[in-house]
Amino acid sequence: MGRTDLMVSSFLKYLQYEKRYSPHTIQSYHGDLLQFESFLSEIDEKLVIQEADYQVLRSWIISLMEDGLEPRSVNRKLASLRAFYKFLFKEEIISKDPSRKLKGVKIPRKLPSFVKESELMELLDGASFEDSFQGWREKVILELLYGTGIRLSELINLKQNQIDTFEKVIKVKGKRNKERIIPFNSELGRTIEDYKIHRDKEIGSLDSDTTLILTDSGEPTYPMFIYRIVKKNLQLTSADKKNPHILRHSFATHLLNKGADLNAVKDLLGHSSLAATQVYTHNTIEKLKSVHKQAHPKA
Repeated sequence: MGRTDLMVSSFLKYLQYEKRYSPHTIQSYHGDLLQFESFLSEIDEKLVIQEADYQVLRSWIISLMEDGLEPRSVNRKLASLRAFYKFLFKEEIISKDPSRKLKGVKIPRKLPSFVKESELMELLDGASFEDSFQGWREKVILELLYGTGIRLSELINLKQNQIDTFEKVIKVKGKRNKERIIPFNSELGRTIEDYKIHRDKEIGSLDSDTTLILTDSGEPTYPMFIYRIVKKNLQLTSADKKNPHILRHSFATHLLNKGADLNAVKDLLGHSSLAATQVYTHNTIEKLKSVHKQAHPKA
């Protein structure tokens, strides 16, 4: 066994016995090192892994990207190299860690999916909801998620005394118990009142601190309960995802498409930083590009 093989073997034992990594992770690290060694032999048959410098490591990362490897996979291989060279440096096998200055590959942020405005209007204004406790519950769930942009957990925990149908606002406790006030329109206010009338007929009158949305037996709802209702109704749309969060995405996207202030949307969503809200502006920009391409004579 050569010196390089001994170093790799020692590194893998270090991962197993000291770092307590899983066999699968250790196998992945080993595979990445073998792949890097193969790359080194293509550059120079005499070049060994402990002698590779920053430029060589960077060349390998570039070659992986040119071969079409996904950024996440490239970063995982980079993590393997960093861990290995950190080990060599710790064991004083090398005097300088060539991986320290290597930067990870930027992972493109996926644009949030959303439901088309026309499809949501058709769904919510249509006559597909039964005139019953269950039908009005479906309608109020969809309208609250889309009309206020609240999170699934916020909807499940929403209590009756957090809703002011006269002032048309709801008080929501979001992440880190941070409270925010969200306005809603008259139509949603009427939907909430109609739902409560049908619910009280079915279950009986409830205290003000009871959660708004209840199951058929009068118990608080749970995530899968809401998921099933949202998925069932969004089957009528062309949305690629059919979950509660896509209605929150739609709320933000449609507001920005109509010219809403970014900071105002941030506050409505309960984001702690503007960066989290800015992702929705990409959808708006894509819409503007589409309009420009269709309308401008030089486009």
